[in-house]
Amino acid sequence: MAKQELQALVAEQKILNKIYVVRGEKIMLDRDLAELYGVETRVLKQAVKRNIERFPKDFMFEMTSKEIDGMVSQNVIPSKSYFGGATPFCFTEQGVTMLSCILNSKIAIEVNIRIIRVFVKVREYALTHKEILMQLAKMEKEIVSSNKNIERNSKDIENIFMVLKELIEKQSANPPRNKIGFKPND
Repeated sequence: MAKQELQALVAEQKILNKIYVVRGEKIMLDRDLAELYGVETRVLKQAVKRNIERFPKDFMFEMTSKEIDGMVSQNVIPSKSYFGGATPFCFTEQGVTMLSCILNSKIAIEVNIRIIRVFVKVREYALTHKEILMQLAKMEKEIVSSNKNIERNSKDIENIFMVLKELIEKQSANPPRNKIGFKPND
């Protein structure tokens, strides 16, 4: 593997490790994006606030304190101080794309291209994962239907055992019969 390919792979893995799921959306945090772009978080947030009309709720939202607590409790982030006391902005894939319009540096554009490629790979993986889940659901249905047959068979087997027990009980309830045949010393 060439050195350049290895660096790209490491960069993609670094980006992938910074994608979280909040409110059912795959997002990246302002702090992580600022680090990738090589700017301060405060600068990134100021640029977003100056262009807030470009970021509807499905592009960017602020994390609630409950969501922050959830991320801390799940060890996604080490502590609340990770955010420096401010509530973080969460950017969806579309929000990250919009950031490239307002952060017009060469680094921001290159990083955005990498981030979008990682989001696309995550989506492709999710689709593959979905197909696997659909196959598992199909297999589960087949197992459940065969289990219904097994349940019917097990009821038949239970009935057989009940009849056998009844026969054994009847036999033990009857007095023992005299043995037939030659008896010495009679």
